[in-house]
Amino acid sequence: MKARLATLALVIALSPAAAGAQGGADEQAVLAIVNGTKIPAIHANYARQARANRGTPPENLTDEAIRDAVIAAELLSQEAVRRGLDKNARVIAAIDYQRKELLSQALIEDFLRGNPLPEEAVRAEYEKAKALAGDKEYRASHILVQDEKEARDIIASLTTAKRKARFEDVARKQSKDASASNGGDLGWLVPEFADALDKLNKGQISPTPVRSRFGWHVIRLDDTRDLAFPPYDELKNRIASQIQQARLRRFVAELRATAKIE
Repeated sequence: MKARLATLALVIALSPAAAGAQGGADEQAVLAIVNGTKIPAIHANYARQARANRGTPPENLTDEAIRDAVIAAELLSQEAVRRGLDKNARVIAAIDYQRKELLSQALIEDFLRGNPLPEEAVRAEYEKAKALAGDKEYRASHILVQDEKEARDIIASLTTAKRKARFEDVARKQSKDASASNGGDLGWLVPEFADALDKLNKGQISPTPVRSRFGWHVIRLDDTRDLAFPPYDELKNRIASQIQQARLRRFVAELRATAKIE
C-alpha cells in the first residue's frame, strides 16, 4: 500500500496542475549536491506529496524537513549501489514494476486530460439515478434463510392466527443475516426488493418469500417516507468519478482487445 501511495504521489507531482499548486519548481534547479550528484529541486515535490499521502503532519513537511528527507534518500540509494544492491534481481524487478506503474498512472492522467467530462453527461447520470431511486424509501425488517420452504414456513408461523410467532423473535433465532441480532431491522433503505415492499401496507409481512442472491427473504414493511434524494451538487463529484472510471475500464479493455497476450 505504501509503495502504491508513493507511486501515485509521483504521478500527482508530475501533473501540470500539481506543479502549479506546488509552486512549479524549476526542473533545472538543484536542491542539493550529495557526493557530487546533483539532486533536482523537483524531487522535493515528490517527497512532500508522498509523505502527505502517508498522513505526515503538516508541521513535518517544512522545506528543511523535506530537503533532509531527499538527501537521506540519496545517501541511502548511493550506499545501496556501492554495495551492489542495484544488481539484485528482486530489486531490479521491483524498480521495473514501479516504472510501469508510474507510466500507467501517467497515461491515465493523460487520458483524463484528453477526455474531459462534459457537465451535461454528469447531470444526465444524476437524473437517471434520481429516477431509478423513486420517491419513497422504506424501513423494513427481514428474515433471511437459504431454503424457500423454510421461508414459507416462517411466513405461515408469522401470519397464522393460532400460535402466531413474533417477527423479531423468529429473526433472532432463524435469520442468517447480520441484522438478526436487531430482530431483522434493516433501517431506512431503497432495497433491491422494493417491488415487494411497494405492495405491502405498514406492518404487513410479504405473503410469499422474496429471492435474492443472498437467499430467501421474509420481509415486513415497518414504515415509509418520502425520499429526500441528495442534491446534484452533493453527488456530482462522485458521479463524475464513476463515469471516468467506466471510461478508463473501456480504454483498458480496448488496449487488451488489440494486444497479443499469451
